[in-house]
Amino acid sequence: MSGSTSTRPTNRLALEASPYLLQHAHNPVDWYPWGDEAFARARAEDKPIFLSVGYATCHWCHVMAEESFEDEEVASLLRERFIAIKVDREERPDVDGIYMAVTQAMSGHGGWPMTVLMTPNRAPLVAGTYFPPRDGERGAAVGLLSLLRRVDELWRTHRDRLDADAAELAVQLRRALRARPPTTLPDIAVVDRLLREVEARADRSFGGLLPAPKFPSSMPTRALLRHAARTGDARGVDLAARAFEAMADGGIYDQVGGGFHRYATDQRWLVPHFEKTLYDNALLVGSALELQQETGRVRFGEVAKDVLAFLERDLRSPEGAFCSATDADSEVPNGGRQEGWYFTWTPDDVRAALAPELGANDAERALEAWGVSVGGNFEGRSVLSRAHTGDDEVEALLARARPLLLRARQQRQAPARDDKVIAGWNGLAISAFARAALVLDEQRHRDVAARVAGVVLERMRAPDGRLRRTLCAGRARLPGMLEDHAFVLQGLLDLLEAGGDVRLLDEARALERAIAEHFEDREHGGFFQAPDDGEALLARAKPDWDGAEPSGNSIHALNLLRMATLFDDVELRERGLRTLRAFGGVLAERPLAMAELVPALEWAHGAPVEVLAVADDLEQLRPLLAPLRERFLPLRVLLQVRTNDLERVARAVPLARGRAPVGGRATVFLCRAGACSLPATSVDEVRRALASALST
Repeated sequence: MSGSTSTRPTNRLALEASPYLLQHAHNPVDWYPWGDEAFARARAEDKPIFLSVGYATCHWCHVMAEESFEDEEVASLLRERFIAIKVDREERPDVDGIYMAVTQAMSGHGGWPMTVLMTPNRAPLVAGTYFPPRDGERGAAVGLLSLLRRVDELWRTHRDRLDADAAELAVQLRRALRARPPTTLPDIAVVDRLLREVEARADRSFGGLLPAPKFPSSMPTRALLRHAARTGDARGVDLAARAFEAMADGGIYDQVGGGFHRYATDQRWLVPHFEKTLYDNALLVGSALELQQETGRVRFGEVAKDVLAFLERDLRSPEGAFCSATDADSEVPNGGRQEGWYFTWTPDDVRAALAPELGANDAERALEAWGVSVGGNFEGRSVLSRAHTGDDEVEALLARARPLLLRARQQRQAPARDDKVIAGWNGLAISAFARAALVLDEQRHRDVAARVAGVVLERMRAPDGRLRRTLCAGRARLPGMLEDHAFVLQGLLDLLEAGGDVRLLDEARALERAIAEHFEDREHGGFFQAPDDGEALLARAKPDWDGAEPSGNSIHALNLLRMATLFDDVELRERGLRTLRAFGGVLAERPLAMAELVPALEWAHGAPVEVLAVADDLEQLRPLLAPLRERFLPLRVLLQVRTNDLERVARAVPLARGRAPVGGRATVFLCRAGACSLPATSVDEVRRALASALST
């Protein structure tokens, strides 16, 4: 936001740590953070609540802040007639989730900024998303001033009716968020239905799912690849691979610096919303690695490495974990802010960066290959995309040109960064780096995963063993949600498979116990988003939808089944199956809504391969594990153990009991469904043992 803050008013948000809340600390609005103080004042003064929810790198949140919350007429009305509360959705996903359900029900759509007016008892009155200050501005029929005046008038003149309507809406919300009764274990045929739904919505011209705008998370890659692995049906692989390649060639992918932008505004994946988030990119690394294993195309692994390089370069926090996101907007040389300016180019920009080192002819060839034109494709400038030429000479040219453009771009003012460290999103990053270490055989990625895990476990854990949600300005704060614990636990399991410290076995067990104690629905199965001792909201939601992020239930169902196999624990398996039964109705009716639960369903119906790899030094295991890197094995647990750690590991993991390296050589033990192969000490022996196990 522009303008000096030295002479501007300061509100309570100046005392907060959230970068998003601090962005509004100098609005003339009398903002409160979410908390008892605001609601107590609303009750004491009998005023309705004005709730605004957003996040630091949200473009339209910036627009509404500058146009509406800096408007003195709007601010004056909010000060006089309302109690205004500002919430960072990334700090409080529980609050955001409840009122987003209200917003979608009342307006037919959702998004941020989210605007909700409600009673002092938190019952909703009206909800929407972005509002300009006045009617007709930016094409909006109703501006914020009109909305506020109408609610204020009804509050003063028709209070009984308003209270009754709000109470009824609260009842409907609780009913909508109430957990469904459990079913039997869903049949694996539900995945066939998911594939048919994806095929029906597939964009046959440009890849991905229709309609635009297109989000990478809309393609259920993990579910499709697992269906293919089980059935041999390649249709899902083709759909997922084509979507990913189209994204990687398009403007949604940062062709210069790596990393995916938030979504594409168009069908061609060309013009993105330029925000970059940690969770999107961490999840897409996993998709890329699985696609490389399934298809054998190294391009997917190359994209994964570029995304990981972006995370290390642009999102690494001072503590060593990862920050949340970078902004869509950036400063322009003549002043002000513009969406996407940092990432877009003119022909002269590209020539100035490339011609001195590559020559004028190659600079012109690069312009053509990246689709840079005089008129541009976004506000007079060009978003780079890559024509899929298959020309090795052109690809080599672009590889030489990319670091030169990156160096030139780094002279620009970079977009703002949300420095908040979120536990769950860092759990996804741990998984991304750990899986890359294993699949790409690059152990430096394992070191990054271990570093981030150390930050989360050492800096973000409360004395009772639970995780804090955020680490901001050096302080861990706010209760961790289900997804924080589930995503970090998944990261620890992936790090163990990549050869992480075996002490992580104890950490994983402890984290799972915390989830069981504070989040589990012991009556119906599954898990609530907020802990049992958390703030009482209108409802205690049990997430049953996989959106931009997977739900904590989808990820933790698979965590439980993986751990049940690893520890040979019947009770863990039963709780995983109970979670699947808890969401059987959702899977049966709308499998795309919980597509991230499919990996757990496949596990429940399958027979996982169990692999124990033992050596004096884990470096000795790298060649032996090549068969596991080469192919996609979704139903597999792997534990790499140093000989000196075998006794300790064997106390927790039955597979390790009675095992030792054969003849002092690195050895792989492989079992499936209670049958074990002979110990393997060569790559060929591992490959034969794996083929034999998979054929049974």
